[in-house]
Amino acid sequence: MGVGAVLEPLVVIVLLFGGTWINRATGANAHRHYARRKSADLVRAASPDSLESGYSSPTTKDGLLIPRSRSPLHIPDGWHKRQVGIFGLTFEVSSPNTAIFQDRLLSRLLRKLPFLVECWYWALVYWNEKLTSKQTYQLGRAFTAVTLKDDTVDVARRHALQLIKIEQRLGIFMETVIQRNFLLHPRAMTWINWIYSFIHIPGTIAFLVWLYYFTTTRNRIDETQAGKPRGAVSGSPAGPLLYQARRRTLAVCNLLAFVVFTLWPCMPPRLLSDTNIGGQEGELARSYGFVDTVHGTNGAGSVWTENRFCNQYAAMPSLHFGYSLMIGLTIMTIPLPQQRRTVLRIRLTRVRLTLPSWRRLMCLVLGFCYPFIILVAIVATANHFILDAVAGALVCALGWRFNGILLNLLPLEDYFLWLVRIHKPEPSLVTVNPESVDSQSSNEGLLSHAVLS
Repeated sequence: MGVGAVLEPLVVIVLLFGGTWINRATGANAHRHYARRKSADLVRAASPDSLESGYSSPTTKDGLLIPRSRSPLHIPDGWHKRQVGIFGLTFEVSSPNTAIFQDRLLSRLLRKLPFLVECWYWALVYWNEKLTSKQTYQLGRAFTAVTLKDDTVDVARRHALQLIKIEQRLGIFMETVIQRNFLLHPRAMTWINWIYSFIHIPGTIAFLVWLYYFTTTRNRIDETQAGKPRGAVSGSPAGPLLYQARRRTLAVCNLLAFVVFTLWPCMPPRLLSDTNIGGQEGELARSYGFVDTVHGTNGAGSVWTENRFCNQYAAMPSLHFGYSLMIGLTIMTIPLPQQRRTVLRIRLTRVRLTLPSWRRLMCLVLGFCYPFIILVAIVATANHFILDAVAGALVCALGWRFNGILLNLLPLEDYFLWLVRIHKPEPSLVTVNPESVDSQSSNEGLLSHAVLS
């Protein structure tokens, strides 16, 4: 494993501690006071669609509007109301209001360092993924023993060969060609190996740190920050709700991937070249000539790719690409503060072109390049098929669209926090002036949004 055994955990720790410090609250009540550019009689509760990227506006039909008197922050007697819903049906349930613990030591620590809550959520997602990776293998063995009467490894290899046949019929089986071209350029291959091994987890955490800072920290009106005087806001008009939707998207991606890993184990291309497998199936698998470049002598294996919890037969879907696609789309579509744009007028005609701001152009370029580079890396290193990436994109789309289902777990979180006597800080209200949004994010329906984690 080499330097990866130290480098990746060190980068992750630095990012988490750095994110906690960067996003600390310096104002007396910074966690409660955000930009209020409009007053509203109704507060928008969190939902999966209310701020996905502004493609549509929430309506009362979506169950997003809740009278202020029903807001969890305004229910007395130690209890508050939460809304849970499924298949279009919504119900109101009562759960403990942990605000009575807000003056306790840990609650005050979270109020000062609110990103610690995000570190906790990330730890749950990350370690759940690690533990379920091992459980996936065991469950897969049990499932195939009952249904297919074969060993999981053999089933995973057979599924991989099936994917190759499907790709050949579709005319998209280009994995071997791509890898051979990269193998002709050792320096490029080395960089691709490092990108595959060390960007997935650190890159995702760095994105979460930035998104929290841009949607939440920069919108605290009672804090003086670099480049932002007290009383002003300079973050995304989307507010914290966008960050929370993306965090939930990652959790849903992991949940869906776990289901697929368990029911349909799939071997990555690099393992098809195993010389210990005999018979026609082994010969067919080796005939494609895939090379394991990451775990070879000059590879760049990391803690993520080489540990006893890592499920080697979880190529479908590709969370590498699913995560990166979610990150790229978020960066490309995130609402930006209003900026002056260049107006290009062409003489002798009535053509008038308004060019996007430099920030929007940078978002578009970065948002496209990141998932594209990850896609190249997972294919060139023979860790995923192209169809694995397609499945990863589907998982991303489902998580993006239906992540609000996790909001049904909020009552359980209330009970957990009540048991441990901790109050989690919640930004109370974020309202947006549509005129302050970058024109590239127009028609985004950004009005007023209350925040539930």
